[in-house]
Amino acid sequence: MALIYYVTQIQFEFGAVKLLKQECERVGIARPMVVTDQGVKAAGVLQKALDALGTALPVTVFDQTPSNPTEAAVRAAVAMYKINHCDGLIAVGGGSAIDCAKGVAIAATHEGPLTHYATIEGGSPRITDMVAPLIAVPTTSGTGSEVARGAIIIVDDHRKLGFHSWHLVPKTAICDPELTLGLPPKLTAATGMDAIAHCMETFMAPAFNPPADGMGLDGLQRGWANIARATQDGADRDARMNMMSSSMQGALAFQKGLGCVHSLSHSLGGVDPRLHHGTLNALFLPAVIAFNAQAESLQKEHRLQRMAHAMGLSSGSDIGVAVREMNARLGLPKGLSEMGVTSDVFERVIKGAMADHCHKTNPRIATADDYRSILQQSM
Repeated sequence: MALIYYVTQIQFEFGAVKLLKQECERVGIARPMVVTDQGVKAAGVLQKALDALGTALPVTVFDQTPSNPTEAAVRAAVAMYKINHCDGLIAVGGGSAIDCAKGVAIAATHEGPLTHYATIEGGSPRITDMVAPLIAVPTTSGTGSEVARGAIIIVDDHRKLGFHSWHLVPKTAICDPELTLGLPPKLTAATGMDAIAHCMETFMAPAFNPPADGMGLDGLQRGWANIARATQDGADRDARMNMMSSSMQGALAFQKGLGCVHSLSHSLGGVDPRLHHGTLNALFLPAVIAFNAQAESLQKEHRLQRMAHAMGLSSGSDIGVAVREMNARLGLPKGLSEMGVTSDVFERVIKGAMADHCHKTNPRIATADDYRSILQQSM
């Protein structure tokens, strides 16, 4: 049976951040804690959110989210949340801030260690409607966490785990492309390829969900057509709007599942948290698409050809080369070795990938040898 479930209220327009106070009132948040990071603060984007909230609400700010959210950061934020008697969360930032806020939403309202609620630990049913309400304000166009039911957090034992529940979907996503204007080229490229990877992997996932397929395919077309423009010109409003839409659409399609690209990037990101998730996705895509090409579901429904059409390519066999060329055009690394990855971590990465929640939703189930080959091809 296919479960098709869309529950987020999305405010999507230039200047939408001004609706933040209104959305707090609608959701019932009277004492918000804003979860963000130092980069968002330094860029002046946090202040835009605080200005929109005004002085009527007592606001607490946690601005210590690391580049990859950790269980330790969640604990620190929860302590601040409880001391200040907060009753809801506003995440202002990229996927790291939003995922950290989702971790806080769980840990501030549920007993026990955070790992108890991880998906691969059987924790999803343990996450209840007691979670703290969350409003998400994305400042990058990549993860789409503002409309997704999942969060990725590095827990204390260094595993990079997923936490999934419909209760974690933000009550409101405020998608304001204006907040992404001027985002540095390198970050625009890496987060943009993250969004494109989401659109591709969800479209390739075998689950029956035509609405998700439609959103993923349209998101791929928008992302592919605009990522170079957005990277080259941080002030290109049309490109920024389409990249934010691509990110949102890919994440709305997450309920189909992802695949080997994310199994590997989650695992390798846990082994070395310094590695950027979107960049890893960009590097794994060509080898994974080649691996998936033999999947019966892709061949039966001509999915690679349909992706190629959305990308302006003549054949599905052209996609891998086109992704490599786009990565080079955007200034991303040519391979994992340029990011400092060495083959001595392969076995740890493979073990983590096979345990990852995205492993079983790939159109072909990968073996350890398959993952090893994909890693070698991506070096």
